[in-house]
Amino acid sequence: MTGDEQVLALLESGDERGAATELLKAHGPAVLRYLRSLLREPAAADDAFSLFAEWAWTGLPRFQRASPLRTWAFGIAWNAARRVSDAAWNKHKERLRTTDASRLAAEIRASSALELARQSDRLQELRRNLSPEDQNLLVLRVDQRLSWEEVVAILGGGGETTSASVLRKRFERLKERIGRMARERGLVKH
Repeated sequence: MTGDEQVLALLESGDERGAATELLKAHGPAVLRYLRSLLREPAAADDAFSLFAEWAWTGLPRFQRASPLRTWAFGIAWNAARRVSDAAWNKHKERLRTTDASRLAAEIRASSALELARQSDRLQELRRNLSPEDQNLLVLRVDQRLSWEEVVAILGGGGETTSASVLRKRFERLKERIGRMARERGLVKH
C-alpha cells in the first residue's frame, strides 16, 4: 500500500489523526525541500512548513479527492509560502499552537537538514536571481518532478489562471535564461 493509499484508508476509517500523520510523513520531506528552495531563508521556510503542517492536518478531513494528495499538499505549501512572504506576516507573525502537526513538522525539518546541506551554492545563486514565480515553477517541475497538470492545479489553487501549454512555454524560456546565466558564470561550458 502506497503512502497515499494508507492516508486515504485511514481517513475512510475515521482515523483523521493517523491519516494526517501519514500524510505529513509521506509528503512532508518533499514539501520542506520545496519550501526551502522557494523561500531561500531557513526561518521563512520553517514558518511556511509549520503553516503547511497545521493547514494540512486540519484540512485533510475535508479533502475532496479532486486531485492527488501530493498535488493537494503542494497547493497548501504554495499558499503557506505566499502567506509567509506577505509583508503583514513578517510584521505580525501568527503564533501557531503546539500540536501533533507542529511536533511532526519539527521532526521532518530536523531529518531533512542533512540533505539540505548538500545543495549546491552556485545553483542556489542562480535561483536567487529568478522571480518568485519562476522559482516556484522550477521547483515544482524540476525538484518535485510534478506533472504539468499538477503544477496547473497548484498554481490555480492560489488564484492564478493558467494552462499547461502556457506553463510549458514559460518553462522553456526559463530554461534558456538559466542556461545563459550558467554559461555567463562558467558553471557550464559553451
